Amino acid sequence: MERTLVLLKPDCLQRRLVGRMISRFEEKGLHLLALKMLHITPDLAKKHYAEHVDKPFYPGLEAFITSAPVIAIVVEGLEAIRVVREMLGATSGLKANPGTIRGDFSSSRQMNLVHASDGANAAAREIDLYFQPAEICSYSLALAPWSRAIDE
Repeated sequence: MERTLVLLKPDCLQRRLVGRMISRFEEKGLHLLALKMLHITPDLAKKHYAEHVDKPFYPGLEAFITSAPVIAIVVEGLEAIRVVREMLGATSGLKANPGTIRGDFSSSRQMNLVHASDGANAAAREIDLYFQPAEICSYSLALAPWSRAIDE
């Protein structure tokens, strides 16, 4: 099992797509372990996007991500990092395939609705940025035996 961080970005909330996004993750069989709404501060944005802070596009990225609340989610599942990123599609909604979240709901590179960690190290770092260990609620799903084989 893997865990990853998903952020439903300000445009997702402003467009009232939160429920639809969460439904897609649940319908895929991913397990929601933590969820909260928050305003990302400029300081948190700098920590989250540390690799981009010195790039020319960073000021616009920070202005966008701090412009309205986000929903932070810890998702767990088999190959969750890859699965979630494939569900999102290409970064630019204009290049994302139909059937992906961005392909179906976005037509922008920056306003692309959802962020997801791009690897195991990023997932661990990003989950720690947004959640205290006590905020992550592990539990067993009664329907798990009907979602995957026992040896998966």
